[in-house]
Amino acid sequence: MDHPESTRAPLALDAGADEHLRVIRTAMERAGSFTAVPGWGGVGMGLVALSAAWLARGVRDPRAWLSIWLAAAVAGFAIGAITMARKASGSGVPLLGGVSRRFYLTLGAPIAVGAVLTAALAARGDTAILPGVWLLLYGSAVLTAGAQSIPLIPTLGFSFLAVGTIALASPASWGNGYLALGFGLLQIAFGLVIARRHGG
Repeated sequence: MDHPESTRAPLALDAGADEHLRVIRTAMERAGSFTAVPGWGGVGMGLVALSAAWLARGVRDPRAWLSIWLAAAVAGFAIGAITMARKASGSGVPLLGGVSRRFYLTLGAPIAVGAVLTAALAARGDTAILPGVWLLLYGSAVLTAGAQSIPLIPTLGFSFLAVGTIALASPASWGNGYLALGFGLLQIAFGLVIARRHGG
C-alpha cells in the first residue's frame, strides 16, 4: 500500500529544483554582459555625426547650429536602436533581460541629463559649451554602460571623456571639430573594431 509521503516527495523535489534553477538563472543574468553593442551601428552613427559637422561648419546662428546637431542626435539614436535590436535578435541576447535593463539604465541616465542641460542652455542662448557637455555626458554614459558590456566599450567612454574635457578648455569655435572627432571619428573607429571582433 502506498504511503502519502511517497507521493508528495516527487512534488517537493520538483519545487526545490525549480527554485534552484531560478536562482541559477538569476545569478547568470547578473554575471553576464550585454554583447549586442552594434559595431556597424556605431559606424553609421559616426557617419551621421561627420555629416552634421560638415553641415554645421561656419553656421553663425546658434539655433541653426543646434538644430543640425539635434537632428543628427535623433538620427544617430535611431540607427543605434535599430542595429542593436537586430544584433540582439541575431545573437539571442534578450533585449529586456536583467543585464540588458541595467545596460539601458546606465546608458540612459547621463543622456537624459544631457537633454535637460541642452534645453536649459539653449533657452538661455548659451550653446558655446554644449560640445564639451555632450561629449562628457556621452562618455559617462558609455563608460558606465560599458561595465555591463564588452571590455572595449569603457575604453570608448574614456576617450569621449578626454575629448570632452579638452573641448571645454578650448575656444568655443573649435566645438564643431571636437564633435566631429568624438561622435564621428571615434565612433567609426571603435565601431569597425567591434564589428570585426564581436560579430557586427
